[in-house]
Amino acid sequence: MSEQFFNELAIPEPDYHLGVGSGTHGAQTARMLESIEQVLLKDRPDWVIVFSDTNSTLAGALAAAKLHIPLAHVEAGLRSFNRAMPEEINRVVTDHLSSRLFCPTETARRQAKDEGITRGVEVVGDVMYDVLLQVQPKIDAHAQALLPNLMVKPHGYILVTVHRAANTDDPEAMRKIAHALNRLEMPVIFPVHPRTRSCLKNYGIAWKEHVRCIEPVGYLDMLALERAAYRILIRLRRSAERSISAECAMCDAA
Repeated sequence: MSEQFFNELAIPEPDYHLGVGSGTHGAQTARMLESIEQVLLKDRPDWVIVFSDTNSTLAGALAAAKLHIPLAHVEAGLRSFNRAMPEEINRVVTDHLSSRLFCPTETARRQAKDEGITRGVEVVGDVMYDVLLQVQPKIDAHAQALLPNLMVKPHGYILVTVHRAANTDDPEAMRKIAHALNRLEMPVIFPVHPRTRSCLKNYGIAWKEHVRCIEPVGYLDMLALERAAYRILIRLRRSAERSISAECAMCDAA
């Protein structure tokens, strides 16, 4: 879906496309590390800037550190305090390798300080919020085009995503989530990540008619779905049946 993001956000095409697809965390990170290193050896940049907390973030950070190229991390200092999440490992390692940390909030700065990182740290604001402000005028038009195709009305459906490995890799967790969603009485729009779809197929999970599993959507379409939703379920824990009402109550769509 990267091409769609480039088009929607008017981002220039990258000079290099590494062509690294999905795989295990170790295999994917290794392939990216090898490819990024070759680019850095060729171009010899003054700095490497990495964003967020993905495997590509970690690969870029490791490649820069090994080649002694100064590293800057955008969205630094964020923590879930759950080391079982691959993203948390990526955040922590990248922050400790970075010479400059650009934190979105004061809380993020304090969290970096709690880990002994105090030099080169600045609070610069949330780049994702900046992007949201930039594209906000386009959201309503996307909703008007998208919702009729899904046969739902504004504030007449629940939006859910489930793609964390802690859920998708656990058949029992996914069955509990499915059971909870199947009990709802309102239409559920569920953009299904390809990895999640494969897991659902392997687990033999069946959905009731009101749960509409759709293909992944682009950034603007997702924002449109979020704005028009009655409730948003952003993360379902293992105790899905017990927590689903509380999750809905806490995640009212703005």
